[in-house]
Amino acid sequence: MSLPLFFVEILPDGDEYLLTGAEGHHAATVQRLRPGERLLLGDGRGGLAEATVTATGRGVLTLAVGVRRTVPAPVPRLVVAQAIAKGDRGELAVQAMTEVGVDAIVPWEASRSVARWRDDRGAQRWRSTAREAAKQARRSWVPPVGALESTAELARRTPLFVLHEEATARLSTVEIAGDELTLVVGPEGGITPEELGVFTAAGGVAVRLGAEVLRTSTAGVAALAVLSVRLGRW
Repeated sequence: MSLPLFFVEILPDGDEYLLTGAEGHHAATVQRLRPGERLLLGDGRGGLAEATVTATGRGVLTLAVGVRRTVPAPVPRLVVAQAIAKGDRGELAVQAMTEVGVDAIVPWEASRSVARWRDDRGAQRWRSTAREAAKQARRSWVPPVGALESTAELARRTPLFVLHEEATARLSTVEIAGDELTLVVGPEGGITPEELGVFTAAGGVAVRLGAEVLRTSTAGVAALAVLSVRLGRW
């Protein structure tokens, strides 16, 4: 069984460390880790440190820190521009995409997005969701959630692949190259012809997965799975 992972802002450089705050509470009170049990500390930026519990307290663990290592960032970097979705579908998409390996998430205010963000609270919820999902999946890198982007801003990204049910090119066979690629996932109502025109005029490629039409909360997950196999991540 893999070791539980807890995120800290900065990895300890000494041999002993006190895990406190929300992560200390989770480890000591929720997971009820006891002396002798092992865990991982991560900074969310590729740094990991193995540690062993030596003592417990109320919401705090005393740890003996052992081997440290750094996990390189995956190349190419897989970015998903996820359209804002109503209800909790956006957060469900962020959670699942983080678990399967997305490297960065960009919120997109599409024309047919039912929900609208008036401030940064929506992005903060997505960031919290990504962090918790990364911890659950034992990921050494927490995918950042960027600022809300418009269609014009997204179109400047390259290479850009737009998931679209009427596309003829398949994501499983289309040529992929470069150190970073971006997938665009539309909202519940789909991507408008005007938006698709902006993307393709800028060099974006419309691609499809299969014959089925997936929800906005599952399309990005399926696309990442396809790319993870193609790139040898899985």
